[in-house]
Amino acid sequence: MDVKEAISKRYSVRSYTDRPVEEDKLLRVMEAGRLAPSASNRQEWRFIIVRDAARRQALAKAARNQAFVGEAPVVVVACAVDTERIMSCGLPSFSINVAIALEHIALQATEEGLGTCWVGAFDADQVKILLGMPEDARVVQLMPLGYPADQAKAKVRKEMTEIAMRETWGASW
Repeated sequence: MDVKEAISKRYSVRSYTDRPVEEDKLLRVMEAGRLAPSASNRQEWRFIIVRDAARRQALAKAARNQAFVGEAPVVVVACAVDTERIMSCGLPSFSINVAIALEHIALQATEEGLGTCWVGAFDADQVKILLGMPEDARVVQLMPLGYPADQAKAKVRKEMTEIAMRETWGASW
C-alpha cells in the first residue's frame, strides 16, 4: 500500500473485533510514530500502550463512556512531556508534535489492516490517575487500535477550491 492509498482508506473506526493485534504489527505501528518529525527534534511524545481489558474499560469510562474505546484490543494513550515550549508562531510545540506522530501511527495502522480513531473527549485527570502518570506529563489524545468491525463510509470532504488558495488569501485555486 502506498501513502496515498493509506490516506484514502483511513477512517475513524468506532467498532472493533476482539481479534488481538499481533505484536509485530503493533511494533511497526509504534515505530512509525517514533520516526515522526518534531519541532527542534524534541520528541515530547510518550505513548502508553494499554491492552488490559479492565484498564481499557476504565479508559472508555474516562472518555465520556465511549464504549468503542474499551472495545478496541489496544488503546494508545498519547502523552507529552516538556509541554511549556511555545513555538515562535505562538503554538505549543507538544500538541503539534504529538499530532504528527499519531497520524504516522494511524497511517501505518491502516497499512497493517488495522483501524484507529482520534479521541479527544476524555477526562485527562482520570486518565492520568488510571495510568499512574506524573503530574508534569500531559494526556493529549486517546487512540483505540484494532481490527475494524465496521466498514468505512464514503468520505465527505470540501472541494479543493473551498480550502486551498494560490499565493494570497482569497485567490482562487
